[in-house]
Amino acid sequence: MAADRESKLQLVHRHIRDFPDFPKKGILFRDICPILKDPAALKAVIDLFEEHVRKNHQHVELIIGLDARGFLFGPLLAQRLGVGFVLVRKKGKLPGSTVSVAYDLEYGKAEAEIQEDAVAPGQKVLLIDDLLATGGTLYAACELMKKQQAEVLGCMVVIELKELKGIDKLKSHSVFSLVQY
Repeated sequence: MAADRESKLQLVHRHIRDFPDFPKKGILFRDICPILKDPAALKAVIDLFEEHVRKNHQHVELIIGLDARGFLFGPLLAQRLGVGFVLVRKKGKLPGSTVSVAYDLEYGKAEAEIQEDAVAPGQKVLLIDDLLATGGTLYAACELMKKQQAEVLGCMVVIELKELKGIDKLKSHSVFSLVQY
């Protein structure tokens, strides 16, 4: 089992592509597009997330995906687990009544929102995204869940950029990452 897990992690790692100086000079962009293009690599990501959830969060009721790349992994995982999937979007992208929270970015401010009836008080949720960098977006999504009185069981990401210390912002939540740089 451990060897199978390790081979899946290696497959995922091999499918993350580096782009130096993108989107601007001095940034090393970690691209997940090769994972999405390769069915075996994508399956490995979902297998690893599923294994983690079944082992550590058996009572999860909803997977919460962050705009936009959390939408790529979240529904696949939710379907495997037999639970619902909810979108956290940028402000103004969802119809109907919404609940939002403002947060700071490195270059300004933003707002994240969900539909008002998407998460019920007390529901057990896991948040998913492709990347943990500075932690601002995941933290805002956790605050949004808190506002809805949901129980955040943890956060999951494909990639964690450790040097940016985003995990420090999420101290009160467990964070599971497949690949760390």
